[in-house]
Amino acid sequence: MRVFWLTLTLLIMIVANPLAADPYRLPDFGSSADTVLSLADQRSLARAFMKSVRKALPVIEDPVLDDYIQSLGRDLAQQSGAVAGYRFFLINQPSVNAFAGPSGQIGVFAGLVLAAETESELAAVVAHEIAHVSQKHLMRSFESQKRMAVPATALLIAAALLGAQVDSQAGMAAMAGVQAIAIQNQINFTRDNEQEADRIGIDILAEAGFNPFAMPGFFESLGRSSRYYDNSAPEFLRTHPVTTSRIADALARAEQYGLRQRPDSLEFHLARANLRQRSYTGAQRAVEHFESTLASGRYRNALAERYGYALALLRAGRFELAREQAASLLKARPSQVEFIVLDASIDIEGGQPGRAIRNLKSAYGLRGDNWPIAQTYAEALLKTGQVKAALSMLEAFHRRRPSVTQIFGLLADAAGRSGAKAKTYGYRAEELYYQGDLEPAIRQLERAVRISGVDYHLASKLQARLDEMRVEESSENKKWSRGDD
Repeated sequence: MRVFWLTLTLLIMIVANPLAADPYRLPDFGSSADTVLSLADQRSLARAFMKSVRKALPVIEDPVLDDYIQSLGRDLAQQSGAVAGYRFFLINQPSVNAFAGPSGQIGVFAGLVLAAETESELAAVVAHEIAHVSQKHLMRSFESQKRMAVPATALLIAAALLGAQVDSQAGMAAMAGVQAIAIQNQINFTRDNEQEADRIGIDILAEAGFNPFAMPGFFESLGRSSRYYDNSAPEFLRTHPVTTSRIADALARAEQYGLRQRPDSLEFHLARANLRQRSYTGAQRAVEHFESTLASGRYRNALAERYGYALALLRAGRFELAREQAASLLKARPSQVEFIVLDASIDIEGGQPGRAIRNLKSAYGLRGDNWPIAQTYAEALLKTGQVKAALSMLEAFHRRRPSVTQIFGLLADAAGRSGAKAKTYGYRAEELYYQGDLEPAIRQLERAVRISGVDYHLASKLQARLDEMRVEESSENKKWSRGDD
């Protein structure tokens, strides 16, 4: 499988004028790169990019895993001076990889999480990607490529990822489709950007309380491990090797902060166990893996290993044994979100949704802003036909946390099953919009506003949202159809 250096280099290094080579000079924050695209244009590019990513790669939608990587990313992004606009997500592939896309879209592959021995190592790569965003490396590339239409630019970026992670011929074909072969030939490893991302990333890492030596240490350990690979070696080690000078520079930067020992969070171990059981195609193989590690004691965290075992048992349909494991985990940590959701999921899939609702109602009452609990609670209510209760709960949660865009699919489902057609179209429109499908989203809202008998407040809200999307679509069509700035 291809790994993160190739992909992140392709994604962020379409650069004509790299930064100066002074290893400790910060970039000019007043660069004209800031004015190349408006914030609205950057959001358009991000949506087009994510639409292509979702079509090409298996983005993980699990709310527990999503909540973990978002939380880790937010903690790190705060140290860069901004959190708004960043979106962190996991991809269910074994590549040791991560990338920074337009407008702070940061993808982390499951293989990277599993390869990280400590949470600081995982945080080091995420911090590196945040540094690429905060230093506007991608936006600087538009200083030379701004005449390319945004949909084509998004396709070029996604094609680089397609070529590295899915099918190289498909990726090159996509590039040819946007007449980008010449640009692709100019994409080279840009040492200055990578070294700057290392330096700024180490600053972010240390200021967030993680071990700053984790970045050079992790890169060095990946380099050492390459000696045991043949043709399946991670490609970034063949095409963009982590040099001794680069590691030395990173070590020098880390030494300015000194060693900081930070224990790994339980959530980190639980995420790794979850991804580990997902890495097995067959549920029974996952069960056998955890049975073996638990029997031999080959694990780093007992609770996490039993959690992975319970998830594997749930996948295999062995509900009673999975429930026993969940009960043991809840006894040890009764307020742990992962264990609450696990126990409820076993009940929902194992034919006891009523028990799940009772337990989740209590948990939601205590943690009404927690998305994994809210989603599982809504799913249990829908499972038992309590669609109006599910819709009411989801709408209350959305008012509390409007930034959780994953909610719109469930809202549309609940509204549809409760007979609220206008709301159904409205929520489906929002789901499509955040998936990057602006035109289908507009069609959904057009259906919504044509429905008669809708109360004035909802009708006005739907019409206003339709007007917003139409303006956005018109602006994009005018700007990008010209193919200029």
